[in-house]
Amino acid sequence: MELELFRTYDPEGTNGELKLVVCNTIELPWLQNKRNVSCIPEGRYELRKRFIKKFGLHLLVVDVPDRSWILIHPANDAKTQLKGCIAPVTQLTGPGKGNESRLANEKLKALVLEALERKEKVFITIKSK
Repeated sequence: MELELFRTYDPEGTNGELKLVVCNTIELPWLQNKRNVSCIPEGRYELRKRFIKKFGLHLLVVDVPDRSWILIHPANDAKTQLKGCIAPVTQLTGPGKGNESRLANEKLKALVLEALERKEKVFITIKSK
């Protein structure tokens, strides 16, 4: 399965549209891939499932250059709720802001987990609009 995330950059936050699934995303602004304060570089990344007690079952973006533990998880405000991760949102409300993130995240997670159960690899390609 191939997912594509198309980004629009803004100094206040990075918004995106995730193709294949009808949802948008929010991330931190691009700040040269600095850990905890920047979105990750554009590129093609594999998604895997990961479970820990604190967060439950969630999606992990693997092999990000110079970064680790990049997750896809719910958040409605990138600057206050993200540290480099990607948050699916139902609707964008401003740069790095959205709403109904839990709903969008569950929809995306279900689609990805279904593909992983079929033993398919799942990739996300991130690029500018």
